[in-house]
Amino acid sequence: MIAALLCLVGALLVWPSVGRGRPRRLVPAPGRRPDAARLLTGRAGLLLPALGVAAGGLVLSTPVVAGLAAGCAAVAGRAVQQRARAAAVERGTRALVEALGVLVAELRAGRPLGDATATAVDGCPDPRVARGLGPVLRLGEAPPGADPTLVRIAAAVRLSARTGCSLAGVAAAVEDDLRARLRAEEELRSAVAGPRASATVLAGLPVLGLLMGSGVGADPWRVLTTTGPGTVLLVLGVALELAGITWTGRLVRRAVTA
Repeated sequence: MIAALLCLVGALLVWPSVGRGRPRRLVPAPGRRPDAARLLTGRAGLLLPALGVAAGGLVLSTPVVAGLAAGCAAVAGRAVQQRARAAAVERGTRALVEALGVLVAELRAGRPLGDATATAVDGCPDPRVARGLGPVLRLGEAPPGADPTLVRIAAAVRLSARTGCSLAGVAAAVEDDLRARLRAEEELRSAVAGPRASATVLAGLPVLGLLMGSGVGADPWRVLTTTGPGTVLLVLGVALELAGITWTGRLVRRAVTA
């Protein structure tokens, strides 16, 4: 039983997320050594809390409860990381939209590309996006693994340099496309807010049932952790709970990022 629970926790830690393999970073950082923050947002950020919760479960309860608690901690940590990554991507996109707006305004005012690029980079609210956008506008080359939007901007810069067409028009089209994408994502998040809230309420009903059982004088936790049938029911219940939460979260993310 313990080996099966540990295998379940390991599977949750290495399960691929939706959209993995697609370039999502606005600014790649090849060759950089991972710092503490980068480690905490990766697999170590899931493994360390899971091990800590498992150790606490071993001290306070049974090994089965420790394994289940570690699995729940892994799922919760994964959800937090995915929301943080999605929020970072959205902030980068909004910063890129603002920088492109400044660039288009400067170019249409008749300023040279170098001066317009400097103004757009200085006005970008996200330093990471500014570091990635500056070389793209100056050199017309996107670094390896860059966001597809930066690749499109680099192609527009090269096309403008070779043919003399207006870079302001192409940059304005990219800006409008990004704004439309942000509006669509906001509408989708609003549309799935109700189902997500319902899923959260349903996920909390088993805990409410345990509290109500304890309130009427029963001891459901002792039955679930100290008896054979109760342990089997506890494992099955938690497994179904984690599977339902993971499945619902993947459906919501797939709808938002589609």
